[in-house]
Amino acid sequence: MIDRSVVSSVAAVALVLAVGCSSADTPSPAMGAETNPGTSSTLGDAGGATPSTRDASVSTGDGDADGGTSRVSVPDGGRADSGLPSIGSFLGGTNLSALEFNSGTLPGKPNIDYGVPTHAEVDYFVGKKMLFIRLPFLWERMQPTLGGDFDATYLGFVTDLTGYATSKGATVLLDPHNYARYKGLVIGGTDAGAATAAQFGAFWGKLAALFASNPKVVFGLMNEPNGMATELWLSDANTAIASIRATGATNAITVPGNGYTGAHSWTSSGYGTADSTVMLGVKDPLDNYIYEVHQYLDADSSGTSATCDAAPEGSQSLMAFTQWARTNGKRAMIGELGAADNATCLGNLEDFLSYVDQNRDVFAGWTYWSAGPWWGTYMYSIEPSSTGTDAPQLATLVKHL
Repeated sequence: MIDRSVVSSVAAVALVLAVGCSSADTPSPAMGAETNPGTSSTLGDAGGATPSTRDASVSTGDGDADGGTSRVSVPDGGRADSGLPSIGSFLGGTNLSALEFNSGTLPGKPNIDYGVPTHAEVDYFVGKKMLFIRLPFLWERMQPTLGGDFDATYLGFVTDLTGYATSKGATVLLDPHNYARYKGLVIGGTDAGAATAAQFGAFWGKLAALFASNPKVVFGLMNEPNGMATELWLSDANTAIASIRATGATNAITVPGNGYTGAHSWTSSGYGTADSTVMLGVKDPLDNYIYEVHQYLDADSSGTSATCDAAPEGSQSLMAFTQWARTNGKRAMIGELGAADNATCLGNLEDFLSYVDQNRDVFAGWTYWSAGPWWGTYMYSIEPSSTGTDAPQLATLVKHL
């Protein structure tokens, strides 16, 4: 999980950027932020392509450790043909994160307050056969006024990168990286000025209409809802799904749970009623949705540390969720996973991804956290170095594509 507030140095980015949940039962936000961490990448500056302001329509030519969870082996490149909703063939990839940086500075200036992922980055990861790109952005930058028009420049960044990536064969997951909030207030909450569920739905209807013609675009409803009743989040999510489908869009949708959507805490109740109970109430008239869960491989699943427990901690963190999904005939993808580049963490990453491979009847894919032009020395980054050297984690990731 990442709480976008401002810090003052690259070192702070490397040490405190947070993703995931802080404990198995009681997730709490960890502070993380980026203020121009700098570009260590060899993939060009953070500016990206000049944003387009044209019409934005896109068309492109858990069981237990002793084996209580059954596993289904699937050949590389394929998936178990379970007949359940999916995003297509099994996909692995990465987040390209930068557009959502410094959420406390609104609207912010591109390449000053936030970065813009580049075509060169898309080319690099597509060249590694990482064909699933999750693209975080901020709702407030996209739509500065609730119910108002989208900002043409910011929308242009998203449509340009999405159109380019999908033209190269990638699938793009659009991710409003807002934690079920607009300007810090919970969607549907009781605070004065909070966005209503209807306004959230209208936002998604407007966005979905722009990308409905591109089947390689997946709609990720929200990043890591938290600090709210799980029942409220379900209501918000169902409102957004209804609005998306009302546009005629048939694109796949990913639905997170509450409590930062931690896979390890899906059946827990420290954040409210467990996701495993409430999120069975998702309603999609097309039944073309999958759940999105996040899981970090450091010792407390918080995404804040370079210290990992030894394998099989990675696979064990997924077992209860996997059993829940299979029992209920549901599928999922892992929207964020991350591990540091030491031997213990890399062993845990291998264990985790092997488990996902063995359970592809449940898992449709994953996107690693993270890559992007501003990550600098962040311990989980897979952005190549300034000399073009692959990040250590990449060798493990590409084995599982």
